[in-house]
Amino acid sequence: MSIICVCYLYVPLVSSLISPAVSNWMYLGLIGVPPPLQQQQAEPGIEIEDPALAQANIVCGALTTLSSEQIEVCMKHPNIIYAVANGAHKGIQECQYQFRNERWNCTTNDDDEDVFGYILKTGSKETAFIYAVTSAGVVHAVTQGCSAGELAECSCDGTNHGRSTPEGWKWGGCSDNIEYGLEFARKFVDAPEQLKSFEKNEKLKNRIHMNLHNNEAGRQIVQSLMRMHCRCHGVSGSCELKTCWKTIPPFNEIGDIIKKKYNDAVLFRNTRNAVKLRSKRNKARTKKEIPKDNLIHVSKSPNFCRYNPKKGILGTKDRECSKLSKGNDSCSILCCGRGYDTQVVKIREKCRCKFVWCCYVKCRTCEKEQYKYYCK
Repeated sequence: MSIICVCYLYVPLVSSLISPAVSNWMYLGLIGVPPPLQQQQAEPGIEIEDPALAQANIVCGALTTLSSEQIEVCMKHPNIIYAVANGAHKGIQECQYQFRNERWNCTTNDDDEDVFGYILKTGSKETAFIYAVTSAGVVHAVTQGCSAGELAECSCDGTNHGRSTPEGWKWGGCSDNIEYGLEFARKFVDAPEQLKSFEKNEKLKNRIHMNLHNNEAGRQIVQSLMRMHCRCHGVSGSCELKTCWKTIPPFNEIGDIIKKKYNDAVLFRNTRNAVKLRSKRNKARTKKEIPKDNLIHVSKSPNFCRYNPKKGILGTKDRECSKLSKGNDSCSILCCGRGYDTQVVKIREKCRCKFVWCCYVKCRTCEKEQYKYYCK
């Protein structure tokens, strides 16, 4: 009986060759990873060459927003791609939360593979935040997946389990495997930026340097926030023996730190003329390296006040603002000096409630006015 092999052809995408400085993998945070299509059963006499490879092709082949380099990573780790989508989703949600009261409120294009549209291409502080927070999201999701036993490629970190420390406590339990999360995130998130060299194009080279730096900044922030948790053991609650392990923090805490880094982001320019100019003024300044957990950007932020459909900027017209606030959500800042309109909203709520006997509450319905303010 002859055996026929069914081969699955993997064709790399070339999206990264067209625009190496922009990756659309973040779109997975909006759509997720589609469930793999049901494999057709092989007919009698037909043998599938490699079921694992076939499954990887089915999962990774459907992800048209990935670069060819990222698909290669996906082919090796098809199960982890679900954690990547989860991490991108965390990053997008955190971005929208952190900027919910600002002129740019982290608008996404839900129906477009280019999730953040023009903003991702500007190289501004906002671009830097997006790269950092989504990279951090992948580290966070993969690390949690390892500890939860959801990924076959990794588990929690038990390398130090049982070891004693000079302080008199022992490593116990199983720490979150941050090292694997960092390693995988570097392979996947940085993949579109790594392969090509653009020595002749200073502008593009600076942008790639910016992307890689901010990706790493997000990862460094996650690692720096790892927490030590300890548990005491002993008679009557005494702490004769203390076991400790490390865990990853909630993602909103990571987002808070990245937002602070956004506020202090450094404008990076590495052109030859700029380097020469700075070296004449201050030679020591040129040798100072930017910390790995700082955000950098290569261009100024666009004007988010006015509606600009070509750049995908919605403007701040009709945005709700706070009349009393002194922060970014204040009407004076959010409305960009255009003023605001006041609306009176009537709200019905229960009032004058009183207990009747032992377990019955009787309330009236009251109507009150609430003022809301919207940018002109």
